[in-house]
Amino acid sequence: MERQMDKINLGIVGLRFGSTMIEQLMQGEGSRFFRVHSVYDLDQAKTGVCAANYGAKPHDSLDSLLADPDVQAIGLFTPPAGRAELIGRIIGSGKDVMTTKPFEMDPCKARNILEKANELKRVVHLNSPGPLKDNKLRQIEAWRERFDLGIPVGCRADIWVNYREQADGGWYDDPEKCPVAPIFRLGIYIINDMVRLFGPARQVAVMSSRLLTGRPTVDNAQVSIQFRNGAIAGIFGSFCVDDSQRYKEPMTINFERGTIYSSVMPQEEGEPGKLLLVTKDRATGERVTEETYVTGGSGEYQWEEWHGSIIERRLNDEAYIRDIVEGINIIEAMRKSDKTGATQKVGENV
Repeated sequence: MERQMDKINLGIVGLRFGSTMIEQLMQGEGSRFFRVHSVYDLDQAKTGVCAANYGAKPHDSLDSLLADPDVQAIGLFTPPAGRAELIGRIIGSGKDVMTTKPFEMDPCKARNILEKANELKRVVHLNSPGPLKDNKLRQIEAWRERFDLGIPVGCRADIWVNYREQADGGWYDDPEKCPVAPIFRLGIYIINDMVRLFGPARQVAVMSSRLLTGRPTVDNAQVSIQFRNGAIAGIFGSFCVDDSQRYKEPMTINFERGTIYSSVMPQEEGEPGKLLLVTKDRATGERVTEETYVTGGSGEYQWEEWHGSIIERRLNDEAYIRDIVEGINIIEAMRKSDKTGATQKVGENV
């Protein structure tokens, strides 16, 4: 690993989703920085199949994988419940971690393990929130500063897709492990973006329903969030909309002196998203608009940044840790609100 572009040997843990990540990694930008060296899953049949398909070394236990001196870092793609404990074992073995949203179910455990990683000089990154803000967030922040848009007032955001799922006994079927499923599984990206735009939340309220799903968990939901700065946001998430738009994610953000629209009109999957700013000239009162298109988005794995952080031992700063934990705080309040039917205050224990 003398040169920054040397590939790092990666072990993949959790192959239900991890097999998809292997495909994305091998076919995408991440292949410049990582090679899939080893795989492990509790289901040894999955381990064998993935090892054969991708030319990886199979392991019959996590301990075996972590003890392998040729494995330098871990892609952890297990369900979120108890993930902090697994990360603790991984970083304790001297390996860095890339994992997926949501990072953990328990905000205290999340903060503790991220602080422990820094103590051990291990790098732990997520896809959402990623270590670097995506192009959309950077553009929104640039407009806010350039046009002096003032304080955030509110936001409406949606995420919908056409799923017709059936129960399979996995964690997607468990309301405790997968609360308010459309928000927990997809709307989490929006929650993490909102935390970066608006800061910590004060309270959360949920409405949800089961319309078309064969799972015991809901497939149609809305969450309202009041942030500590007074801004109010609403997120609608659904697995029930079949309108040819897969993972449609429109957003409208109101500031004191302007509004930003993101990907409101129909677009093809993979096309750049359109951002439109509407404000006015403070001197003349005339409307001012500006538009641009951005690629990428919340939830993309930042393989190059993770690689560079591992090579250079760039540890997570407090702002990134706080962003991760604040999103989990909202998820925890959302879970409680869905169970009780009442507005739930967001924990302030971070």
